[in-house]
Amino acid sequence: MIHSRPCGGRGEGAIRELPEFLAPPDSSGTVRDLKGVMADVLDETRSGEECSNSAGDALPRSPAVCVVNDHEAGQRVDVFLSCQLSGCSRSNIKTLITAGQVLVNGLATKPSYEIRTGDSISVRLPGPEHPDRLIPQSMALDILWEDEDIVVVNKAPGMVVHPGAGHAEGTLVHGLLAHCSRLASQGAPLRPGIVHRLDQYTSGALVVAKSDVAYLDLIHQFKQHMVEKHYLALVYGPFPQSSGQVRTLLGRHPADRKRMTVLEGKGREAVTRWKVEKAWEEVTLLCVTIETGRTHQIRVHLNHLQHPVVGDATYGGGKRKASLLKSEGLRHLLTTVDRQMLHAQVLAFFHPRTKEPMVFKASLANDFALLLRELEANFPLKQR
Repeated sequence: MIHSRPCGGRGEGAIRELPEFLAPPDSSGTVRDLKGVMADVLDETRSGEECSNSAGDALPRSPAVCVVNDHEAGQRVDVFLSCQLSGCSRSNIKTLITAGQVLVNGLATKPSYEIRTGDSISVRLPGPEHPDRLIPQSMALDILWEDEDIVVVNKAPGMVVHPGAGHAEGTLVHGLLAHCSRLASQGAPLRPGIVHRLDQYTSGALVVAKSDVAYLDLIHQFKQHMVEKHYLALVYGPFPQSSGQVRTLLGRHPADRKRMTVLEGKGREAVTRWKVEKAWEEVTLLCVTIETGRTHQIRVHLNHLQHPVVGDATYGGGKRKASLLKSEGLRHLLTTVDRQMLHAQVLAFFHPRTKEPMVFKASLANDFALLLRELEANFPLKQR
């Protein structure tokens, strides 16, 4: 569903007052030094070269082998290898061991195994990948708008926007490459046309640049806070006020680098505005507007307010939170939720070529829409 209308606001013609919902031994038989193996891997990866057959497919890397001496004996095998292989963390080594890529005397081992003098340890390291190779993949896409410069999609929950660690294929970028004749060449090689992102399990409106002109202009609009983004979020707990604002500094969590957190004295400023749309006794539907676009901003801010997003296991809103609800019916309903109930409902910006203000509204994903219908049908709303 597409809505476009003239808007006024920040500066001349800016958008305002939008809806708030928003090694094997070598040929001589010599055992290779493990410390040199990782350097080889990194060098090959940087150059983009890999061992391949005539069809161009990557061949498995042969294992690197070392023999434990008296000085090295007694260490855990994962600790030993993480010291030997520069650039490989202990966690990486454990993953290799679990996957059967580390053998001791020809047999699979455990990370806790204590190595002995004379042990022969072989490690099969992953071969370098082609980091710039993107193969189009056909998939169902909900296209809200498309022209020569941009494509606006209603991203499905569970879809990753672009390739990254653990997501080498099946991303939105792969799907768009199959759908479009081209995407903007500007940007990182694995992120053609990507000017902003949504978390994997967040659904909703997202714009991608098809032309370089559009890419550069949209990047400018985001940088100058000319883009309006409005979300729907179902969160835990009642709010004493009908609206409010959160302004904090955000940065990486000091103990868990995959998470973001509110920081004191350092970090990047993040501003989130919220407004109550509907309220039940133990959950609330919010319209959320962000003035900044920090990683996980809405999820972190709402958890900071002690109102985590329903289904957000990373930031306090997982099944354990649902199991503590007083209402048995609500408890049963929300323990079935398996992703954060957060949806980018409205996206507004200026068309990068025509400068026309454009507003797009993305319909809710089926799971979110069904959950709201269940709440409205079976649980009374609070009186404001």
